[in-house]
Amino acid sequence: MLTSVTGFAIRRPRIVVVAWILALVAGFGIGIGVFGRLTGEISSGSGTESARGQDRIESTGPEQPAITAVVHGKPADDPAVLSEVDAALTDVRAIPGVVEVSPPQPSARTGEALIVSVSLRSEDETEAADAVAERLHEISAAEVAVSGGPLTEAEFGTQAQEDVQRAEMLTTPVVLVLLLLIFGGLIAAGLPLLIAIAGVGGTFGILYAFSEVTDVSVYAIQVTTMLAVGLGVDYALLMVNRFREERAIDPDVRAAATRTAASAGRTVFFAGLTVALALAGLVVFSDPFLRSMGFAGMAVVLVDMLAALTLLPALLVLLGRRIKPAKPQAAGGFFARVARGVQRRPLGTMLVTTAALLFVALPALDLRLGLGDPRMLPADAGTRQLYDALATHYPEGNAPDPIEAVATVPSTDPGIAPLRERIAGVDGIARVEAVPVAPDLTVLNAYPVDITASDRTKDAVSTIRDLPAPFEVLVTGDAAHLVDYQSMLVDRAPWAIGVVVLGTLLLLFAFTGSVLLPIKAVLTNVLSIGAALGAVVWVFQNGNLAGIFGTTGLGYLNLTVPVLVAAIAFGLSVDYEVFLLSRIRERWLSGVPADRAVAEGIQRTGRIITSAALLLVVVFAGFLVGGFVPIKGIGLGLVLAVALDATVVRMLLVPATMTILGRYNFWAPGPLRRLHKRIEVTEEAPPRKEPALV
Repeated sequence: MLTSVTGFAIRRPRIVVVAWILALVAGFGIGIGVFGRLTGEISSGSGTESARGQDRIESTGPEQPAITAVVHGKPADDPAVLSEVDAALTDVRAIPGVVEVSPPQPSARTGEALIVSVSLRSEDETEAADAVAERLHEISAAEVAVSGGPLTEAEFGTQAQEDVQRAEMLTTPVVLVLLLLIFGGLIAAGLPLLIAIAGVGGTFGILYAFSEVTDVSVYAIQVTTMLAVGLGVDYALLMVNRFREERAIDPDVRAAATRTAASAGRTVFFAGLTVALALAGLVVFSDPFLRSMGFAGMAVVLVDMLAALTLLPALLVLLGRRIKPAKPQAAGGFFARVARGVQRRPLGTMLVTTAALLFVALPALDLRLGLGDPRMLPADAGTRQLYDALATHYPEGNAPDPIEAVATVPSTDPGIAPLRERIAGVDGIARVEAVPVAPDLTVLNAYPVDITASDRTKDAVSTIRDLPAPFEVLVTGDAAHLVDYQSMLVDRAPWAIGVVVLGTLLLLFAFTGSVLLPIKAVLTNVLSIGAALGAVVWVFQNGNLAGIFGTTGLGYLNLTVPVLVAAIAFGLSVDYEVFLLSRIRERWLSGVPADRAVAEGIQRTGRIITSAALLLVVVFAGFLVGGFVPIKGIGLGLVLAVALDATVVRMLLVPATMTILGRYNFWAPGPLRRLHKRIEVTEEAPPRKEPALV
């Protein structure tokens, strides 16, 4: 199959290039519209109690979005402030789409703030919200913080677009300079960037298509875009490096491109499948966000893989004469010396590196998850400013998102009052309001003491759910969504892990024919991922060195951070495993003893894996300059996972374990060896001699 795909690209390079250009024009042209469709919401799944409660509320009609404003910084009874606020609210009431404006409520704590809520008609919410915010911001006698509803959603989308643009502007020049240093030529350096651009164009188009049928999260555009860039550069780097090696043996461009596709192309094929498989684990979760991330991530990986196997061979044929052949590698190079040093003390190296990785992973044992709050936004964001104003002036009972107990009876039902009293007596609840939303539906809004979904608030959700009532009560709201989401993660995680691990074992067996190497790969990858998550918890949850990243410790990690870091990092770790094992296996199949095959494989791939890891570190470091704290957490986790994997794992732990395994590295029982011969993906190419290490 691979021969026919890559062979067509090599025989008809101009047709392939033109087809890709047309596809990318369509991808960028249509896909750029996805930024206007992003959401910051996360769902616990359609079958949970919180989701059913929310559906029950929404079944009564469109929910009225609300804008909240806090006028602060001056005494609430200041005549100038009151005059401007009254005038502004008069104008706001006249704005089309405004349904209701609450009277200004002074802060009982500080006496230096007024809070106002503006309800909007759902069909006019966007235009009305913009007009309301614009008018309220004209108040000059005091500071004004305005957000909520469509303003928050728009802010998430704008922040995402700015973060992506900023990251690309900062990382692209650095990546180009590194590629120039790696390859020593503009053409060779430019090809990986072209493949990365192809991946980004495909990403935008894919996410826009997903937005037609489901919500697309603000995180999705950032994570998948960076993944497209990182993997595109990774795969192209491997292919171009192999092409240069082939040209050093035979200068014929088409023959070199054919052999590159047959060897490195096979590696890219399996590497892409392993990353896609790791992201497939996200599809197991019932959260639409994680599932869409899984589908979109798999599609992005496949686009990058397709570009590397079609567009890149075509470009190599057209531009290959301008790419310098590789210089012969020294048999006693740096990576070979490190490997041989490890092979002299394999057991000690394995124990020390394993202990070090486990030590760094220790903070992950204290992992606490949260749904997120406005502190994950930059300090100058409107939603963050409103949060800070509420925390300062309205900390007791003014949490913007109450726990909602949805009772399927009228507000006049005799059971409502006793239930309201019982809810008010729950620890962590400041006050309770009964709101009739339909003739047969009453919502008891329980405002928590804590302005975020703290442990006390989550405990309150469970307590309210256990309260007796003579009618059906569904508990929903953000805190309830958080409780249900955590429960969903715990329930589905074993299945997701099973899919990823089992699939990885099967793919690596198909790639290597070994039973032990796939198991070794999974175990070593878990160590590097655990260490990366431990560091993320230590920084973003516990607050150590958080100031370096422009934030403070939140006391928890956003629900999506550990899941995405684990899924993506696992795929990338197996990616590098495939890169390394492909060369070790080549040497072993040529009759080289196992220990020597390991050392030579590490020498042949050390530079390319280190270069690929460095480029990925630069790309993922782009996450750290953005405004979203969860995205920064994902960025730090991926930077550390890639760096640890390319250094500690590939240079120390892998040669140590493979030396200990010795001749059993590529062992498999007879029936499995026969099975491997039937399922192995092999490619035919013009014969050539393996370049010797000098």
